[in-house]
Amino acid sequence: MDGRHSSGAPQWHPPGETRADGHGKRLHSPGRDVLCTSYDEDFNHEPCQRKGHKAHWAVSTGVLLGVQGVPSPGYAEDPELPGLFHPVPSMPHQPPSLPEEGSLGAVYLLSKQGKSWHYQLWDYDQVRDSNLQLTDFSPSRAADGRTYVVPAGGVRAGLCGQVLLLRP
Repeated sequence: MDGRHSSGAPQWHPPGETRADGHGKRLHSPGRDVLCTSYDEDFNHEPCQRKGHKAHWAVSTGVLLGVQGVPSPGYAEDPELPGLFHPVPSMPHQPPSLPEEGSLGAVYLLSKQGKSWHYQLWDYDQVRDSNLQLTDFSPSRAADGRTYVVPAGGVRAGLCGQVLLLRP
């Protein structure tokens, strides 16, 4: 999951998403990207590691960073959630320093499993690790008589380490 995407790729807009002409309803904050990733889904929709046997997809529409201190000027504290800061759009501001790599609970993705209506905060490392271990097609799915679309080269070649970045 290295965040690479093709800048020349056509932009896809979900139904109801604001398009370049400004019509429609936004599904996420203006100017924000949506990340689609494959991962192994646990019983509660959270990421797990089952070698791809429970592979599914999720969308992530936000990031929550755990930072060491109060952000620099240009951020306002949320009136309902003390300790949560938002950038003030009309003020210049520096992004906060990113948490140290490997810090527990430092980066969370606001995500939801493909069929769920509910968003959850998922630890980024869990999502990444789940995505990076997708290697096999589920033997039980292979034997259930249904037809599945499996990427060329199999699960490892088509899903492991891959994400899709949708840009507004």
